[in-house]
Amino acid sequence: MSSTPMQLVAEARTQITEIDPQSAWDTMSGPVQVLDVREAGEFEAGRIPGAINIPRGILEFRIGEVQEFVKKDTPILIYCRTGGRAALATIQLAKLGYSDLKSITGGIMGWQGANLPVETEKTNYF
Repeated sequence: MSSTPMQLVAEARTQITEIDPQSAWDTMSGPVQVLDVREAGEFEAGRIPGAINIPRGILEFRIGEVQEFVKKDTPILIYCRTGGRAALATIQLAKLGYSDLKSITGGIMGWQGANLPVETEKTNYF
């Protein structure tokens, strides 16, 4: 029996920890990395301050090459546009041995809906 993409996301959400945008913002005062798993163009259009972009399609191959993510016990907040890709990415990162993962509920759309800050200047991404 096959699943739809939304069924895969719903299943992933039962296996991960999600955090609302305001709580995610509050945790950013401590030691945490923010991972944006959207495509580069989406990232350039606007992102959570300090986020590092590794698109979902290459995440498993590139995450270990990025200095901020070398230690697998680093706290990581993960987001995408609305939360689906982030949920799936969280599952995969857990399989790779990352242990302190939280997916931001509602993604960047939820973040903006909560009137939290967004960066838009050009930056480097992976």
